Amino acid sequence: MKAALLVLTAALLFSTANAQRIAPDVLFNGALTIQPINHATMVLTYKGKTIYVDPADASLLSGLNDPDLILVTDIHGDHYNAKALAAILKPSTILIVPKAVAALLPDDLKARATILNNGENISKLDIGITAIPMYNLPESPTAMHTKGRGNGYVLRLGSRNLYISGDTQGIPEMRALKNIDVAFVCMNLPYTMDIKEASDAVLAFKPKIVYPYHYRGQGGFADVAGFKTLVAAGDPSIDVRLRSWYSSQGK
Repeated sequence: MKAALLVLTAALLFSTANAQRIAPDVLFNGALTIQPINHATMVLTYKGKTIYVDPADASLLSGLNDPDLILVTDIHGDHYNAKALAAILKPSTILIVPKAVAALLPDDLKARATILNNGENISKLDIGITAIPMYNLPESPTAMHTKGRGNGYVLRLGSRNLYISGDTQGIPEMRALKNIDVAFVCMNLPYTMDIKEASDAVLAFKPKIVYPYHYRGQGGFADVAGFKTLVAAGDPSIDVRLRSWYSSQGK
């Protein structure tokens, strides 16, 4: 009886997660699939390889392919969760984290992790990975996100570049990016930036496609439609794609 209840509970969790998950975006003739999960969490599939970004809640990932690669951006609970990592890591999974996250990992996970810090790059699974700074402005030792602690990432996927901002403001390192095909840009006060700063930064580095993500803040949800309007006014060639990163809340 107990075993049957466990099976039923697992099945219900699986069906609930799938029911709340929006359809993925498929880009570049099927080479890249983007599955928004929640807030900072996404699952990317590139040429058969599955990449989890900030998998902070394992229950939201049920029914998806096991990760070949996991990227963690920062130490906060909406990005890093040791129990979630332990639940989803497979023997062959590659785990990439900044040094500050590695310091928090239990010993067994720490032994599995590859540390990548700001400005460093590595190649795994034929994917180039570069760690980009992410931090608050003005810089301060008491800021919620200090320079050098967490990573944004630029992924080189064949001939295309994908940028994941992490928790940041419109920093010079973001504005200086070149040839970004797909960008995921955060916007949530008071933790990162507002839509005006986010749009201004996007207009500086001009990604071909940009997804607002990580847009739930202290006062609710950022006005992502307003962000899209600001970007379109500055450069209508930038494709702003609004997707639900909080599907259980209708946002």
